[in-house]
Amino acid sequence: MWRSFRTGTTHDLRTPQPERNDPNGPHTWGPERSVRARVIALLLLDGPAPLPGRVAALKLNGVQITGLLDLSGGTVVPYVEMRNCRFEQQLLLPETRFTTLRLVGCAIPRLEAARLHTEGDLHLPRCVVRRGIRLTDAQIGTDLLLNQAVVRRDRRGVAIAADGLSVGQDLQAELARAYGELSMRGAKIGVSLSLRGSTLSNPFGRRALNAPQLTVERTVYLTPAADTGPAPAGGTPPYGISPATPEHGTRMRRFTCEGGMRLDDGRFGDAVDFSSARLVMTGDQELSLRRVQTPELRFLGERPESGRVVLSGAKVVNLVDRWESWPGPGSLTMAGFSYETLIPHGRFPLSRRLEWVAAATPEYAPEPYECLAAALRDSGEDTDARAVLLAKQRRRRETLPPAGKAWGYLQDWTVAYGYRPGRAALWMAVLWALGTAYFSGHQMPRVKPEEGPSWNPALYTLDLLLPVIDLGQGPAWRTTGTGQWLASGLVLVGWVLATTVAAGASRLLRRQ
Repeated sequence: MWRSFRTGTTHDLRTPQPERNDPNGPHTWGPERSVRARVIALLLLDGPAPLPGRVAALKLNGVQITGLLDLSGGTVVPYVEMRNCRFEQQLLLPETRFTTLRLVGCAIPRLEAARLHTEGDLHLPRCVVRRGIRLTDAQIGTDLLLNQAVVRRDRRGVAIAADGLSVGQDLQAELARAYGELSMRGAKIGVSLSLRGSTLSNPFGRRALNAPQLTVERTVYLTPAADTGPAPAGGTPPYGISPATPEHGTRMRRFTCEGGMRLDDGRFGDAVDFSSARLVMTGDQELSLRRVQTPELRFLGERPESGRVVLSGAKVVNLVDRWESWPGPGSLTMAGFSYETLIPHGRFPLSRRLEWVAAATPEYAPEPYECLAAALRDSGEDTDARAVLLAKQRRRRETLPPAGKAWGYLQDWTVAYGYRPGRAALWMAVLWALGTAYFSGHQMPRVKPEEGPSWNPALYTLDLLLPVIDLGQGPAWRTTGTGQWLASGLVLVGWVLATTVAAGASRLLRRQ
C-alpha cells in the first residue's frame, strides 16, 4: 500500500471469488485483506513524497480498514479513492479538508463529516451506511454523488443530516434509498438536485424529506430513473446513472416518498418536477410547499391517497399539472397560491378546474378564484374567466344571511351577476315586448294637450327602459294607475339591466 501510494496506483486486495468481494456480504475478510486505520491516517496526513514523475494518491480496492479512521480537522492533499472497502468502525471526517474524496461501493458503519470541505467532488455512490451520514454545514466544491447509496437512520431517526450543506454544482442521489429523515434545512445547491428513482422512507417520524429554505439554482428532479441494475466495474458515470433516453424495455423506478415532505420557503431557479412521483403519507403528514418560489411547478405525480398538499403563499409562473394528480376536498390548501400560466396535461376541463379550486377552499376565499380567472384571461379564455368569477359569486352567496342569499339568487337568475350580459339583453327584449303590449291597449294622457309627439307604445316602453338616452317619449306622457307602477318598474329594471349590458360590452373591449 505504501508503494502504491507513492506511485498513485491502486492497492487491490480482492480475491478471484466475486461473492467474497462484497463488503456487505456475509464472508469474513481476514488479516491478508486488512489495513490499519492508523496507517491510512499517517499516509493521508503525513505521507511520503511521490516517486519522481508520479502523483501521490491513495487508491484502495477490496480492503478492510480496521480500527477507527479519524481525520478530524486534518488537511488531506492527496487524491483519495476507496472502492468496495469495508470499514470496521465509523469514519470521522469533521472539519477535514480534501481535494477530492471518492468512496464507491463501501460498507461504512457511520460517516461523520460535519463542516467537511472539499475543493472537488465528494462521491459516495453504492455505499451502504448503517447508522447515518452527517454532512451538516459541509462545503462541496463541485458535485456530491449519492447514487444507489443505502443509508439507514441514526439514533435520532435521521438518515442524512445535511442542514446548511453547500454544493457548488450538482447533488445527485439517484436510485438511492434512505430509511430515516433526509434533512437539508437551508442547504444550497449550485446547479440541480436530482432524486430520480430514489426512495425516501421514514416510518419513525413525521417527515421523510425536511428541506425548508432550500435553494437550488436550477431544477429539483423528483422523477423516475432507469433501473439498470448494479453499476459496472468502471464506476458511476460523472453525470449520473440514468441515461437521458432509456432503451426500450428498461425498467423505470419512480421517486417514492414514504412520509411527509417539507420544502417551505424554497427558491428554485428553473422548476420543481414531481412527474410520476409517488407520495405515501398518513393523515397528519403533508407535502408542504408554503411560500415556495419557482418559475415552474410540474405537479404530475400520483394522487396521494391520504395526507395533505399545502401550497399556501407559493408563487409560480407556470403551473404544469393534471387532474389525476391533485388530492380531493379537505386535502388541498392553497390560500395565497399564485400562478400566471396554466399548462394542463391531459383532459382538464373548466368544470374540473372549478372542482380543484373548491377542494382547496372548504371555506370561501376569493383569491383562488381570482387567480384562476386572471390566468385564463391572460391566455385569451375570457369566457372561462367570466365563468370562474361567476362561480366565485355563487360560493360567496353561501356565506351571506338569508336576505343576501335571496338577492344573490335573484341576481344570478336574472343577469348571472353581470357575467353573462347576453342574458340581460334578453330580459330587456322580453320587458320591451311586454311593456309594448300593455301600453298598446293603455294610452297615457298627454302632459300638455295638443303638444308633444304622437303616441308610440314601442318607443315609449324603450324610452323607459333605456337610461340616459332620451327618445322624447317619456316626459310627454303622464302615467296614472297601473301604468304608473309599470313605468316606474321599467325605469328601475332598465337601469340595472342596461348597466349589466354596458359592463359586459366593456369587458369585451378591454380585458381587465
